[in-house]
Amino acid sequence: MADIDKAIGSDDLIDLEVDNQDKAINVEVPEDIEIDLSVFERGEDGTLTFGSVLTPDLSEQFNDNLAEYLEQDELDNIYSDLVDAVEADKSSRQGWEDTYKEGLETLGMNYEERSQPFEGASGVMHPLLAESVTQFQAQAYKEILPSNGPVRTQVVGAKNPDSEAQAGRVSEFMNYQLMNVMEEYDTETDQMLFYLPLSGSAFRKVYYDQNLGRAVSRFIPAEDLVVPYATTDIYSAGRITHIVDMSMNDIKKLQQAGFYRDVDISDSMIVDTDTDSIQEEIDELQGVEPSYGESDQCELYEVHTDLDIPGYEDVDAEGEPTGIKLPYVITLSTTTNEVLSIRRNYRQNDPLKKRINYFVHYKFLPGLGFYGFGLTHMIGGLSKASTSILRQLIDAGTLSNLPAGFKARGIRIRNDDQPLQPGEFRDMDAPGGSLRDAFVPLPFKEPSGTLLNLLGTLVDSGRKFAALAEMQIGDANQNMPVGTTVALLERGTKVMSAIHKRLHSSQRFEFILLAKVFADYLPPEYPYMSSAGDGMIKQMDFDERVDVLPVSDPNIFSMSQRVMLANEILQVVNSNPNIHGPQGMYEAYRRMYAAMGVQNIEQLLPPPPQPMPTDPASENALLIKGQPCQAFPGQDHDAHINVHISLAQTSSVMIEPIIMTNIQAHVYQHVALRAAEIVDMQNMQDPEFMQIQQMLMEMPPEMAMQQQQKIDEAIAKDVSQIQAGLMSQINMAFVPPAPPADPLVALRDKELDIKAQDVERKSQEFAARQQFDAMQAMKQMELAREKLSVSKTIAEMKDDLGRDRLDSSNKIKKAELLIKNRGN
Repeated sequence: MADIDKAIGSDDLIDLEVDNQDKAINVEVPEDIEIDLSVFERGEDGTLTFGSVLTPDLSEQFNDNLAEYLEQDELDNIYSDLVDAVEADKSSRQGWEDTYKEGLETLGMNYEERSQPFEGASGVMHPLLAESVTQFQAQAYKEILPSNGPVRTQVVGAKNPDSEAQAGRVSEFMNYQLMNVMEEYDTETDQMLFYLPLSGSAFRKVYYDQNLGRAVSRFIPAEDLVVPYATTDIYSAGRITHIVDMSMNDIKKLQQAGFYRDVDISDSMIVDTDTDSIQEEIDELQGVEPSYGESDQCELYEVHTDLDIPGYEDVDAEGEPTGIKLPYVITLSTTTNEVLSIRRNYRQNDPLKKRINYFVHYKFLPGLGFYGFGLTHMIGGLSKASTSILRQLIDAGTLSNLPAGFKARGIRIRNDDQPLQPGEFRDMDAPGGSLRDAFVPLPFKEPSGTLLNLLGTLVDSGRKFAALAEMQIGDANQNMPVGTTVALLERGTKVMSAIHKRLHSSQRFEFILLAKVFADYLPPEYPYMSSAGDGMIKQMDFDERVDVLPVSDPNIFSMSQRVMLANEILQVVNSNPNIHGPQGMYEAYRRMYAAMGVQNIEQLLPPPPQPMPTDPASENALLIKGQPCQAFPGQDHDAHINVHISLAQTSSVMIEPIIMTNIQAHVYQHVALRAAEIVDMQNMQDPEFMQIQQMLMEMPPEMAMQQQQKIDEAIAKDVSQIQAGLMSQINMAFVPPAPPADPLVALRDKELDIKAQDVERKSQEFAARQQFDAMQAMKQMELAREKLSVSKTIAEMKDDLGRDRLDSSNKIKKAELLIKNRGN
């Protein structure tokens, strides 16, 4: 072999001299190629490479599959940790799965073949649970998904023509998508409403399907969505796992589209997985079973959780990792033990990095934890007991109709293996004795009446709980008050109304998620065709100015309720139509037809005609009937005002306050329009005003808008001044003249005056008498006082005289005593 690494010596040089150096060779070089001679690389063999080194573009995008950039060891760690966590989550809800499975067994769709207590014993299931589930599904389906579409819109904030048109486009487009484009929505909603009362919980997943190229809202059975043990609601769950069975072909499509990693998933790698107990029971109810041959289904775990992935950590303002876990969506293939995708689950411009939610939780009853309670949890025991009693009654009837017993040995009956036919007498051989003594039947009783009554009690209890008891409203009095009718409705529908309200709330959140998907994936303008014609939706229509709501009423869940309430409204409006305005009767009848589900109501109930300008006499005729009228620009306002004021001054109209109020309001409309027309005419004749208008057309829009606002304010001020002057004149015309004096009233006034004078005279006489009596009383008091003084004086004199007499007597006695003493 030649030594190609040997250096070339001088002897081996070949003459490479060019004989004709003047000959030129043209080489075409593309103009767009530029070689950077300042950058080069020197090889070990001395070669020089100029220009930049060509490397593949490995720039990472925000929505890329991060599993493409992670090492296999890191992916294996993520896979093992998440699978262990999901299996632990599944184990923590084992009790819920057992209860759900037992409830499915009592649904009564299959006939159970039994050999106990005897061969051929009844295996019938009581349909209490099935009846309750079917009744709920039938009521909820037509309310949650009406034929015209389930979405309505509501303008948030101030309403204007643009926002109302936007709301109309959103509701029309979403209803078109749900009822026509999303073909699976109707079927899966119907199925979800059948699952919901059984399991107590059902889920929907709203997202953009890469394979279908459109938004979808998929129904997810409760057994296919797993959360941790301590989870209370789906919006705060730390980990949500959606168990997906996907065909290998769909996985390859997503791999080809770059959504999943391009890992090897061949037919030989797919193994049959054990079916869980719930799926086995569902398969048995459907009468199907999985094939154990070659399978095309792969089991995937789509885990929505928070992770701290090396190289993609959350960092602070200084670029240092914070240790905070970020939300991701990780898809795991349990069939091949591979991580198919890891994608960020938050918006790129969200500083808080909040998790994007794709799931909606529908609950039948709230329950005590994450999963709701269904009819299997609440009346499953009643259904089992009803099934047991029903089987006992049937078995008792069977034994009573076909009795068994004992027969004497040696009795032979011809063809004893065949049942007796009606009217047949079969031969038998008896060894002797009475035939009656050869047979002893067992004493089987007829079906128990007590068990039958108990069965009725259990069934009634289950139906009342499931709100299936029929309301006896048809037997009620047609003249029943509105309050009584509403109370009767509420008493029989409290449970169902609460369930329907939960459905309404969940459906509202589902439509909000669907609107966000449209806002993210629709082009700026998206044309579509519907039965109403060509339509156009804008991506910016799905903003915060329009709120999407379910068309269902959370307080009404049946047509009977809706019709009854509409009928009561119609009766109330009929009782006093004047206070409900000109549209009151029309709106009441329109709601009645709408509650009855009538299509094309306008053909049966044309809307009231729009008001048109009429002459003053016709308006007066309407005003006399108590109907309001409307003034229009361009009318002869002065003539209308004069005619209406003349009507208001008639004596028959003055005594009708409603007619007077309508006339006055209508005249004020003419006054306002007349004042505006006067100002407009003055401005049109003003050269300065016209010049200002011409200047506004030449100004920038913002400046012109500001100047126009000032002009409008000045015009409004002029209009108000003219209107005030006209109103002052018109208000005087509405003041009723003083009525003429009535002779009877004047005579009565004179009689009252005479009576008043007589009363005044009597009062004066009474006062004089009172004064005289007072003077007499004073004189009597003076005389009495004088008499008292004289009597007092006399008494004093008598007292003095008595004392004088006593003193004199004492003196005489003393003198006599002295004389007597001296004589002795």
